[in-house]
Amino acid sequence: MGEFTRTTAAAEDSVPKDASGRGGRPTRLGCALLALAVLAGGAVWLLRDELFHPFGDDRACSGSDQRLPGAISAGGTRIPSDASDVHYYVHNSSAALTFQSALLADYLRTAGLVPRDGELFAETSGTKGVAGEGFALPAGLCGAALRDPVFSYRTVNGVGVTVERSPLFGDSLRFPARAVITYPVG
Repeated sequence: MGEFTRTTAAAEDSVPKDASGRGGRPTRLGCALLALAVLAGGAVWLLRDELFHPFGDDRACSGSDQRLPGAISAGGTRIPSDASDVHYYVHNSSAALTFQSALLADYLRTAGLVPRDGELFAETSGTKGVAGEGFALPAGLCGAALRDPVFSYRTVNGVGVTVERSPLFGDSLRFPARAVITYPVG
């Protein structure tokens, strides 16, 4: 038993002591916990937009004052079933919506922006964006911006649509294409 006591006493002597004579382990543990708390707080602050969406809807952009339903209809026409990366901003009864879809041509025809058998980018339907000029998203709308070249359709019943065209084939959409739609919410 005397040997056990000597070993324990020797182990206690090897623990570094601070000025008060106590071991430094609690101080180091406290510093580590404080550093961890600061890192966690910083991560929450940096990711606050991704963590706290209006209405708990991850499609809603910060500042939206109204929630859109699960199945979004822009100007009376439901967005394509394969729509992905959907984001919206609603303010003062006006909505701005962006999404990506491989079925965008069908949507444009169903919404009445392009005649059933008409060309997607006819001059009578809208205007081509200038190459090299980026398309700025409407104020408040989050999500990926449109890539050049773009085409903006004339507003029909308050619905405005701008889409990405193919950079290689001027008469078709990108695949999949991104769209930005603005419309009144009522």
